[in-house]
Amino acid sequence: MSEWVVDGNNVVGSRPDGWWRDRAAAKRRLVERLERFAAAHDVPVTVIFDGRPIEAGGGERVQVAFASRGGRNAADDDIAKLVVRHPDPGSLTVVTSDRELAARVHDDGAQVVGAQTLLAELDAL
Repeated sequence: MSEWVVDGNNVVGSRPDGWWRDRAAAKRRLVERLERFAAAHDVPVTVIFDGRPIEAGGGERVQVAFASRGGRNAADDDIAKLVVRHPDPGSLTVVTSDRELAARVHDDGAQVVGAQTLLAELDAL
């Protein structure tokens, strides 16, 4: 079974749809869309956001997490740790358009998909 790990802020910020006016709502919208994606593809999804934790939703298929620390690359570091600690990194698909994070997780065995690819999938649902 494949598992998806989503760089939440990277995906939210990759489309200039006004997300910056209400960041919490943008995060909740992404989580809702990921729930539909996870159900349609029968895959578990973990989305990790930077910033202060908020109630962002989530459910049976989508686990929502917030970076374990503040500062630059906080969520990226947590995503990279998740990949390294996973018993089968090759079963993970990491969604990010951050080149540095993509290289890190790819080097550790995960597949990488860009934010726009995921957004196209979400738009098709």
